[in-house]
Amino acid sequence: MIEDYESASDPVPYIPYALRLNHKHLPEMKAYAKLANDPLFQPAVGNFAQGMLTFVPLQLWSLPGNVDAADLHSVLADRYAGQPFIEVAPYESADRLSSLDPRSLNGTNAMRIHVFGNDMRGQALLVALYDNLGKGASGAAVQNLNLMLGVDPATGLLGDPARAAA
Repeated sequence: MIEDYESASDPVPYIPYALRLNHKHLPEMKAYAKLANDPLFQPAVGNFAQGMLTFVPLQLWSLPGNVDAADLHSVLADRYAGQPFIEVAPYESADRLSSLDPRSLNGTNAMRIHVFGNDMRGQALLVALYDNLGKGASGAAVQNLNLMLGVDPATGLLGDPARAAA
């Protein structure tokens, strides 16, 4: 699929795929997130070399308890507070946000998580923004090597986009 996209003389800027909702990573997503049901996952490729947005839509009524999007944001913000490579964007950012550029964290090992919600509909949308070539397998490999060697997990990795541009 990517080969077909890259060989096109005039590629479409954004192409969703796995529209049968059977992406190859669904089993591991379900297992690692400890989900009882398969998640909805709709990936896409775009007309850029790297950078990625991952969308995870949630039906809030399907979660245990009476949670809203602000609760999800709070849990994620608490969980990732102080983590060197993961930032949870302010919850109110949805009102001020004009776009999500998948290239904005390129050259870093950083990830930014946005939480959007419509509590009247009982729905939330998690959006993770990251450099799929940095934060992906290569960044994970470096972090794992650092852990195995007993050194700071951030050694050799760029987390701050401003540092990456310098």
